[in-house]
Amino acid sequence: MTQHSVTTVQQVDLARYLGRWYEIARLPMRHEPADATDITATYSLNEDGSVRVHNRMLHNGEVDESIGRATTVDTTNSKLEVSFLPEGLRWIPFTKGDYWILKLDPAYSVALVGSPDHKYLWLLARHPHLDEATRNQYLAHAQAQGFDISTLIHTPHTGRSTA
Repeated sequence: MTQHSVTTVQQVDLARYLGRWYEIARLPMRHEPADATDITATYSLNEDGSVRVHNRMLHNGEVDESIGRATTVDTTNSKLEVSFLPEGLRWIPFTKGDYWILKLDPAYSVALVGSPDHKYLWLLARHPHLDEATRNQYLAHAQAQGFDISTLIHTPHTGRSTA
Protein backbone atom coordinates (compact mmCIF):
# COMPACT_ATOMS: atom_id res chain seq x y z
CA MET A 1 0.00 0.00 0.00
CA THR A 2 1.26 3.48 -0.82
CA GLN A 3 1.89 5.58 2.24
CA HIS A 4 -0.31 8.68 2.23
CA SER A 5 0.50 11.77 4.21
CA VAL A 6 -2.26 12.99 6.48
CA THR A 7 -3.42 16.58 6.13
CA THR A 8 -5.51 18.59 8.54
CA VAL A 9 -8.03 21.36 8.11
CA GLN A 10 -6.45 24.80 7.72
CA GLN A 11 -7.79 26.33 10.94
CA VAL A 12 -9.91 25.31 13.94
CA ASP A 13 -11.74 27.74 16.21
CA LEU A 14 -11.22 25.91 19.50
CA ALA A 15 -14.07 27.76 21.21
CA ARG A 16 -16.49 26.40 18.59
CA TYR A 17 -14.97 22.91 18.77
CA LEU A 18 -15.52 22.62 22.53
CA GLY A 19 -18.55 20.78 23.86
CA ARG A 20 -19.94 17.28 23.48
CA TRP A 21 -19.24 15.06 20.49
CA TYR A 22 -20.73 11.61 19.85
CA GLU A 23 -18.49 8.94 18.43
CA ILE A 24 -20.09 7.66 15.22
CA ALA A 25 -17.28 5.32 14.18
CA ARG A 26 -13.66 4.48 15.01
CA LEU A 27 -10.83 2.21 14.15
CA PRO A 28 -10.26 -0.51 16.77
CA MET A 29 -8.06 0.46 19.71
CA ARG A 30 -7.10 -1.25 22.93
CA HIS A 31 -8.64 1.31 25.32
CA GLU A 32 -12.09 1.24 23.67
CA PRO A 33 -13.67 -2.23 23.65
CA ALA A 34 -15.33 -3.15 20.36
CA ASP A 35 -18.67 -3.72 22.13
CA ALA A 36 -18.73 -0.36 23.96
CA THR A 37 -21.77 1.82 23.27
CA ASP A 38 -22.86 5.42 23.74
CA ILE A 39 -19.33 6.83 23.46
CA THR A 40 -18.97 10.58 23.88
CA ALA A 41 -16.13 13.04 24.20
CA THR A 42 -16.70 16.37 25.91
CA TYR A 43 -14.10 19.09 25.46
CA SER A 44 -13.75 22.12 27.69
CA LEU A 45 -11.08 24.73 28.24
CA ASN A 46 -8.73 24.47 31.23
CA GLU A 47 -7.50 27.60 32.99
CA ASP A 48 -4.05 27.20 31.36
CA GLY A 49 -5.55 27.21 27.85
CA SER A 50 -5.25 23.45 27.35
CA VAL A 51 -8.31 21.36 26.55
CA ARG A 52 -9.90 19.01 29.07
CA VAL A 53 -10.97 15.78 27.36
CA HIS A 54 -13.72 13.83 29.14
CA ASN A 55 -14.50 10.53 27.40
CA ARG A 56 -17.44 8.39 28.51
CA MET A 57 -18.88 5.08 27.31
CA LEU A 58 -21.09 2.22 28.37
CA HIS A 59 -19.43 -1.17 28.58
CA ASN A 60 -21.04 -4.26 30.10
CA GLY A 61 -23.79 -2.03 31.46
CA GLU A 62 -21.36 0.19 33.37
CA VAL A 63 -20.23 3.74 32.68
CA ASP A 64 -16.50 3.96 32.02
CA GLU A 65 -14.77 7.30 31.74
CA SER A 66 -11.35 8.78 31.26
CA ILE A 67 -10.12 12.34 31.58
CA GLY A 68 -7.23 13.68 29.60
CA ARG A 69 -5.55 16.89 28.60
CA ALA A 70 -4.94 18.09 25.04
CA THR A 71 -2.58 20.83 23.93
CA THR A 72 -2.36 22.43 20.52
CA VAL A 73 0.78 21.78 18.50
CA ASP A 74 0.61 24.89 16.32
CA THR A 75 -1.43 28.04 15.72
CA THR A 76 -3.88 26.30 13.36
CA ASN A 77 -5.38 24.43 16.36
CA SER A 78 -5.93 21.50 13.98
CA LYS A 79 -3.17 19.37 15.51
CA LEU A 80 -3.34 18.46 19.18
CA GLU A 81 -1.50 16.10 21.47
CA VAL A 82 -3.55 14.26 24.09
CA SER A 83 -2.51 12.46 27.25
CA PHE A 84 -4.69 10.35 29.49
CA LEU A 85 -1.96 9.63 32.02
CA PRO A 86 -2.52 10.82 35.59
CA GLU A 87 -1.72 14.52 35.86
CA GLY A 88 1.57 14.01 37.68
CA LEU A 89 2.90 11.73 34.91
CA ARG A 90 1.94 13.75 31.83
CA TRP A 91 5.44 15.23 31.55
CA ILE A 92 6.88 11.84 30.52
CA PRO A 93 8.01 11.94 26.87
CA PHE A 94 6.27 9.81 24.22
CA THR A 95 3.06 9.43 26.24
CA LYS A 96 0.92 11.76 24.15
CA GLY A 97 -1.24 10.72 21.25
CA ASP A 98 -1.77 12.71 18.09
CA TYR A 99 -5.28 14.12 17.60
CA TRP A 100 -5.42 15.72 14.15
CA ILE A 101 -8.63 17.25 12.83
CA LEU A 102 -8.75 16.06 9.22
CA LYS A 103 -12.17 17.29 8.12
CA LEU A 104 -14.65 19.59 9.84
CA ASP A 105 -17.89 20.96 8.50
CA PRO A 106 -18.41 24.75 8.65
CA ALA A 107 -21.11 24.40 11.34
CA TYR A 108 -18.72 22.40 13.58
CA SER A 109 -21.26 19.58 13.72
CA VAL A 110 -19.24 16.75 12.09
CA ALA A 111 -15.52 16.07 12.48
CA LEU A 112 -13.06 13.48 11.22
CA VAL A 113 -10.09 13.03 13.53
CA GLY A 114 -7.06 10.82 13.01
CA SER A 115 -3.39 10.32 13.67
CA PRO A 116 -0.57 10.83 11.15
CA ASP A 117 0.49 7.19 11.50
CA HIS A 118 -2.99 6.04 10.34
CA LYS A 119 -3.52 3.97 13.53
CA TYR A 120 -6.33 6.06 14.98
CA LEU A 121 -9.45 7.42 13.33
CA TRP A 122 -12.70 8.77 14.72
CA LEU A 123 -15.82 10.10 13.06
CA LEU A 124 -17.56 12.45 15.47
CA ALA A 125 -20.84 14.35 15.38
CA ARG A 126 -22.79 16.66 17.66
CA HIS A 127 -25.72 14.23 17.59
CA PRO A 128 -25.65 10.46 18.22
CA HIS A 129 -26.75 9.61 14.69
CA LEU A 130 -25.37 10.77 11.36
CA ASP A 131 -27.04 10.43 7.97
CA GLU A 132 -25.50 7.87 5.64
CA ALA A 133 -24.49 10.36 2.92
CA THR A 134 -22.49 12.50 5.37
CA ARG A 135 -20.96 9.43 6.98
CA ASN A 136 -19.88 8.11 3.58
CA GLN A 137 -18.44 11.48 2.55
CA TYR A 138 -16.26 11.69 5.69
CA LEU A 139 -15.14 8.06 5.44
CA ALA A 140 -14.22 8.57 1.78
CA HIS A 141 -12.06 11.49 2.91
CA ALA A 142 -10.35 9.17 5.41
CA GLN A 143 -9.70 6.58 2.70
CA ALA A 144 -8.28 9.26 0.40
CA GLN A 145 -5.78 10.07 3.16
CA GLY A 146 -4.69 6.44 3.37
CA PHE A 147 -6.78 5.13 6.27
CA ASP A 148 -7.87 1.49 6.01
CA ILE A 149 -11.49 1.60 7.15
CA SER A 150 -12.18 -2.11 6.57
CA THR A 151 -12.11 -2.75 10.34
CA LEU A 152 -14.09 0.38 11.26
CA ILE A 153 -16.40 -0.01 14.26
CA HIS A 154 -19.72 1.83 13.99
CA THR A 155 -20.56 2.94 17.52
CA PRO A 156 -24.11 2.11 18.68
CA HIS A 157 -25.99 4.81 20.56
CA THR A 158 -28.77 3.29 22.60
CA GLY A 159 -30.08 6.47 24.21
CA ARG A 160 -28.92 5.33 27.63
CA SER A 161 -27.24 8.05 29.64
CA THR A 162 -23.57 8.02 30.51
CA ALA A 163 -23.91 11.16 32.65
